[in-house]
Amino acid sequence: MTKTAVYYPKGVCSQRYEITVTDGKIEKLDVVGGCNGNLKGIAGLVEGMEVKEAIHRMEGITCGFKTTSCPDQISKALREML
Repeated sequence: MTKTAVYYPKGVCSQRYEITVTDGKIEKLDVVGGCNGNLKGIAGLVEGMEVKEAIHRMEGITCGFKTTSCPDQISKALREML
């Protein structure tokens, strides 16, 4: 089963995530805004990964003085998709 969702992160520089999940694995992650190179790298690393594993690895990561980060927001988006 394939599911695609759009998520609007809060408290970070990125503006929108479009995530496609197929059979429990992240098929595609597109990010608008934020630190382009870093987010392309994160997308490349999580594509093909089990959703629960990606959540486990990224949840709770902070960015500087912020209480969240782009990876943390991606984990929140994935959690909403479960």
